[in-house]
Amino acid sequence: MVVPVKDPARGKSRLEVAGVDRVALARAIALDTLAAAAACPEVERVIVVTDDAALPLHAVGIPHLRWVDETATRERLAAAGAGGAAATLPEAGLDGAVALGMAEAGETMPRAALLGDLPALRPDDLAAALRTAASVDRAVVADGEGTGSTLVTAAPRVSWRSAFGAGSFARHVGLGCAPLDIAPTSTVRRDVDTAAQLEAAAALGVGERTSALLALS
Repeated sequence: MVVPVKDPARGKSRLEVAGVDRVALARAIALDTLAAAAACPEVERVIVVTDDAALPLHAVGIPHLRWVDETATRERLAAAGAGGAAATLPEAGLDGAVALGMAEAGETMPRAALLGDLPALRPDDLAAALRTAASVDRAVVADGEGTGSTLVTAAPRVSWRSAFGAGSFARHVGLGCAPLDIAPTSTVRRDVDTAAQLEAAAALGVGERTSALLALS
């Protein structure tokens, strides 16, 4: 499982909750997502690709995490490709971060990319989605609005493709991902970019870190 996490100082710019620090909230959401993914019985390892140097310190106690420093990895790959292979360096952005994690994961096992903004995620919901995805080469789960994507998967030895961002669900289907029939109430679908989406996630029950911050608002 690859989870890209933006530096919270730059991420979640639309997420404003009165009385709650946005950076702390963005980090709490990411940590609750990681904790749920790590607790999922279908997930052997979670590879976190991030520029947030403080995130590993806050994640102490969450098992099965492997960290990829996005900037340092890009610099290393760029230096290694200075002789002419630099074109293989993934572009910056969400898909580029996922690609760095997938390079670390290899292709011998089933792989998935999960967005890091699912504070209500429950391990059993994620496990159910991954089991359903196991029957196809590529799969995608739509977000709560039905236009974005929260989870993309690939079977062993199937080359990785992703196209996250606004309107990504249609792009992932175009890349050959089978849409998974996941219940609208599944916590796998409730990503958070706005206060209204956070309220919807809270109604499902957010993780302990996000919940503690919201209690201060």
